[in-house]
Amino acid sequence: MIQSGSYTNVIAASSSFGKDAAPRIGGLLDLQAITDIVQILEDGAKFVRPIYAGNALCTVSTRDPIRILTIRGTNFDAVKPGEAQDYSVEEIQGIADIMGVQAGSWVENLITKSEMADLTSAEIVVSGGRALKSGENFSLLEDIAETLGKSRCAIGASRAAVDAGMCANDMQIGQTGKVVAPSIYFAIGISGAIQHVSGMKDSKVIVAINKDADAPIFKIANYGLVGDLFKILPELNEKLKAI
Repeated sequence: MIQSGSYTNVIAASSSFGKDAAPRIGGLLDLQAITDIVQILEDGAKFVRPIYAGNALCTVSTRDPIRILTIRGTNFDAVKPGEAQDYSVEEIQGIADIMGVQAGSWVENLITKSEMADLTSAEIVVSGGRALKSGENFSLLEDIAETLGKSRCAIGASRAAVDAGMCANDMQIGQTGKVVAPSIYFAIGISGAIQHVSGMKDSKVIVAINKDADAPIFKIANYGLVGDLFKILPELNEKLKAI
């Protein structure tokens, strides 16, 4: 369908689904997919994407007649209603073939339902690390999120917390997880490994709480609290309630 249409760009979000589908489409059409784009240059044929866990940016270009791209949404301003041009919507068949399903039918898309905002688009993210020690202690983060407002707040986690079984995989933030850029990011009990930082360093304001004064997270934090998070969080929650 893509080959038969007058398409020059096939664009998806840099989500798990988008980064899974784009290379498969490229393989079927013998085209090179370009993923995790953070900037589109003026000529529309050059793109900026992060490398080395976000420590460097590279500019890539393509001569392919059809450009297959995944975009990191946190690096682009949202389009307000009424600004977008009136494009027609066309349903394209064959998604199952693209995703490698040869025989069968679509059953359902299982999505975790939550009262909280979506992690990748939340205004505030409260994220916890291995220092929380157990999944039950993530309730301390939930208290903060409830105080700040569930409709604009989401809870995230470091890979160490996810690997320890404290929380679900879809909460992971970092190089191998989700990329976020909220207005405020709370890094609670997170040391600041480069893999985690690559997924949240574009946050507008970073607040770090850690008992280790030399933790790398303090190097990028706008505000830092050194101390026991189990004592700090209840007190912080009470202060936030009073605002």
